[in-house]
Amino acid sequence: MDKKVTVIGAGNVGATAAQRLAEKELCDVVLIDIIEGVPQGKALDLAEAAPVEKHDAHLTGSNSYAESANSDIVIITAGIPRKPGMSRDDLISTNAGIVKTVTQQTVEVSPDAVLIIVSNPLDAMCHVAFEASGFPKNRVIGMAGVLDSARFRTFIAMELNVSVENTTAFVLGGHGDTMVPLPRYSTVAGIPITELMHKDRIDAIVDRTANGGAEIVSLLKTGSAFYAPASAAVEMAESILKDKKKILPCATYLEGEYGIQDLFIGVPVKLGSGGVEEVIEITLTEDEKQALEKSADAVRELKAFLKTLA
Repeated sequence: MDKKVTVIGAGNVGATAAQRLAEKELCDVVLIDIIEGVPQGKALDLAEAAPVEKHDAHLTGSNSYAESANSDIVIITAGIPRKPGMSRDDLISTNAGIVKTVTQQTVEVSPDAVLIIVSNPLDAMCHVAFEASGFPKNRVIGMAGVLDSARFRTFIAMELNVSVENTTAFVLGGHGDTMVPLPRYSTVAGIPITELMHKDRIDAIVDRTANGGAEIVSLLKTGSAFYAPASAAVEMAESILKDKKKILPCATYLEGEYGIQDLFIGVPVKLGSGGVEEVIEITLTEDEKQALEKSADAVRELKAFLKTLA
């Protein structure tokens, strides 16, 4: 392969992302984790599946960043999940330190990479990686909107009993309960869902989307979502690796777009070989603007808390 992607964190999200990348034959994959044997074992297991899955991607597991040198993309999934009794501040404090460290080690060996951040709390971790890397804003991107939009699309398809391939959806804002699903821009075969279902059903789907991650946590009891988050990160990586210039909702650093300044938040962007090549500004209603600003305020609170950790 002439492309290399490093996935940092060999847990469920990271290992699944490595699997998706390899099986799509997008690149060679390096899987990194601090736990000895885990990335090596998972990479070997995935490599042994290659003859069956019919791909020739090369997979490497390592506890060192040397193997990841000159990566085109680095997907950062490292961090701890929120546990019972743990406050959001506790989660930010721990994961901020982890993301800062892995970012610094990453950029030493892959100074031209595009960073895709998956670690939570997502929007805050984007700020950590942005500052720790010193990269231009177009090369630090958060995975949230693609996942949230995929959940929205899934629930639309379930409600209307149609193919998910016919559904499109946009979710803006921060990754959490203040996200902003946009029914007006969500369609089935080009038809706005506002023409296909009653408002009460749309509202129910919007609410389920906002709580999509929590719903899975409540079902799993001992873990959180990983199949869909991994797929979302890989869709972003594919658009970058292939210079597809897909329009995808991602957390990106805004400098005045949507009236938001110096903040990572989810908006539609064009993803190509340079990372974020354009921020797409769509027209919002007053209610939608207020919802996006409320979501931005929640991210600003997280960013302010990060400053207290410095």
